[in-house]
Amino acid sequence: MKSILIQNAQLVNEGKTATADVLIKDGRIAQVGQNLTAEADETIDATGLHLLPGVIDDQVHFREPGLTHKATIGSEARAAVAGGVTSYMEMPNTVPNAVTQELLQDKYNIAAETSLANYSFYMGATNDNLTEVLLTNPNTVCGIKIFMGSSTGNMLVDNAETLEQIFSKAKLPIAVHCEDEQTIRDNMAIYEEKYGEDIPVKCHPEIRSEVACFKSSFMAVKLAEKHNTRLHILHISTEEELKLFRNDIPLEQKRITAEVCVHHLWFDKEDYDTLGTQIKCNPAIKEARHKKALLQGLLEDKLDVIATDHAPHTWDEKQQKYKKAPSGVPLVQHSLQMMLAFVREGKLTLEKVVEKMCHAPAILFNVRERGYIREGYWADLVLVDLNKPYTVSKDNTNYQCGWSPFEGHTFGSTITHTFVSGHLAYINGAFDESRRGERLLFDR
Repeated sequence: MKSILIQNAQLVNEGKTATADVLIKDGRIAQVGQNLTAEADETIDATGLHLLPGVIDDQVHFREPGLTHKATIGSEARAAVAGGVTSYMEMPNTVPNAVTQELLQDKYNIAAETSLANYSFYMGATNDNLTEVLLTNPNTVCGIKIFMGSSTGNMLVDNAETLEQIFSKAKLPIAVHCEDEQTIRDNMAIYEEKYGEDIPVKCHPEIRSEVACFKSSFMAVKLAEKHNTRLHILHISTEEELKLFRNDIPLEQKRITAEVCVHHLWFDKEDYDTLGTQIKCNPAIKEARHKKALLQGLLEDKLDVIATDHAPHTWDEKQQKYKKAPSGVPLVQHSLQMMLAFVREGKLTLEKVVEKMCHAPAILFNVRERGYIREGYWADLVLVDLNKPYTVSKDNTNYQCGWSPFEGHTFGSTITHTFVSGHLAYINGAFDESRRGERLLFDR
């Protein structure tokens, strides 16, 4: 692997921004400093650019195996890298569901052959696979995923004894999707009575309501407190849920953590008028008060990490009526640009974006030697031009599904270079797929 010297970058890392050079050798960060004179195979003048650690997205759905008409691990990893996401953790609700060690390993095998980004895959829990779940290696797998609400196939875990067993015995983080199934069903019955098959998509946040979210999240927190479980609640979408989380201790000491997703920070209920089912997702995008509260919760460190819940579907699938249109939005290519837009608007600092998208996921999941710009760490790095506009179009969207809710939108920043484990995988719209990403490892 060739050595690369990045010069004159505005390096953003661990709460500070300063001009620095970075030398990459053998896939790792060999030196960080000013006016480095080391010999390198390639030199990149990063004057005017900001150098960030690569984004670690702790929640994506890449659809392989079984749903490859929507996406593949290879296609979505490319999109991730184009957006500055160098590592991802992918969900088990593929077909078949990744609920045995053998099926989980199948996904790792696919990624080893096709993923341009670094990768990890969650082990999926069901009501009846406890033995398989407890075989999961905490040093080589990111976590256990539990759907405590509607989900794909056999993955709804609603058996109280099963939940007690998993929460009491798991040796690695449990990531949960929290929506109360019965509340959602009761709400759906009301709207079916009123609208039949023509339920407006704008009713989605009333069907998958604040009550459904809070009830399930509250239950998960109580279980984790009872068993001292390492719990991570995914995609918090309501103001009410924020009261479940604390910010009076360092992140490293938290046993219960929370994620917010970019779409719940960006969109609100009024956006259904223009985007319709394009932004139908679970949990639902809700009223504007929630968006405002979630941003504040992020700033106050009640919400610990920013992720995407990237979930592509074909355009035709998403154009169906409300009940048939699947939930999920393709976001992994544009998540960093979304948050950099918040920086331009003064809603977040650049250092806070790096903290929540790079450092915090590494801390939460104990990711080995990634998430920071430190000597000896893997060289997962992103160069961004904060002053070069970027307009999203079909031509520059890398999702296999071929569409984005941001088509036609101009972001104020451009991702120029992405380094994955020292490999310059993406530069100004072009990919170098001569190397694959690495499997993430965890210090637990």
